[in-house]
Amino acid sequence: MHAASFNKMNATSIQPPYLLFLGNVHDSIDAKTATGVCAWRPERCAGQLRLGSCGVDLDLPDLTIPQAAASGVRTLVIDLALPGGELSHDWINLIAEALSSGLDVASGLHSKISDIRTLREAARKSGSRIIEIRNVDRAFPVASYRKRTGKRLLTVGTDCSVGKMYTALALEREMKATGWLADFRATGQTGILIAGSGIPVDAVVSDFVAGAAETLSPDNEDLHWDVIEGQGSLFHPSYSGVSLSLLHGAQPDAIVLCHEAGRTVNSDFINLPLPELEECAELNLCMARMVNPDVLLTGISLNTSALSEPEAQECLRDVSNRLAVPAIDPFRTGVGEILAVLP
Repeated sequence: MHAASFNKMNATSIQPPYLLFLGNVHDSIDAKTATGVCAWRPERCAGQLRLGSCGVDLDLPDLTIPQAAASGVRTLVIDLALPGGELSHDWINLIAEALSSGLDVASGLHSKISDIRTLREAARKSGSRIIEIRNVDRAFPVASYRKRTGKRLLTVGTDCSVGKMYTALALEREMKATGWLADFRATGQTGILIAGSGIPVDAVVSDFVAGAAETLSPDNEDLHWDVIEGQGSLFHPSYSGVSLSLLHGAQPDAIVLCHEAGRTVNSDFINLPLPELEECAELNLCMARMVNPDVLLTGISLNTSALSEPEAQECLRDVSNRLAVPAIDPFRTGVGEILAVLP
């Protein structure tokens, strides 16, 4: 009989190929973790597992647990960005089946699947691993406010799910392609799955989030850029705290503001209007200047997927003129214009 293994947070140990679990979500925003992993690490993704009412399709083969195990899948990844990160009890038998079939299970939920006796027993009997990505296995210091060497860019947003991670990844990729020294620093479960490392800041005690951001982006070479994935928004009533802590801990030299073109109200509170881009940019800069007086707004990243090509180009021109910085859509235009103005 094998001993069960419970790995609190070590994304580099997650073994591909992956079976991406989509459950019964109807909204692509709720599936953004799976979507991100599929988009940025397609070579690791062997299939998707959808329940009957699921409305999201990643264009991967639909596999059952037995089919996945027979085809060589190593890990079931529970990769849904649900409010509160709660585990649905309807999934427990399916997760137990995966563990009993020899698959590891990697979970980015706040709910700890290793707390469920049925799942612990299934892992113990089969020798499969339960990997809790949204856990931290170390203590972080209170932020020091010490100026660090190297350069740092932080993506911020008008709201949740407006492209902060995608923009950061696109910036890192373009930097490396042009010979810059750069690293993407993941702060959420999706980014950690993509990068293979990072800190899930929403699992860090609030007093230490800024310190965790300092730890994530330590002293580096003078020309090296840490591209730090932002979380939440200063204008989101539920998640503004983590946004402010990242601003202070990252101590950014540059900020890129992210927004979904056409979105006018908060994604979670339809009676709460989103701020104008100018207002959002200025508040983020104001907060960032507390730790770096020289911080600059260096670009606006817009998700223009709901617009036609002519509409998107007009929108980008208008925003660029209004804020006097490059306005790009990472998918349509790339991010090269932002690199050209970085300090």
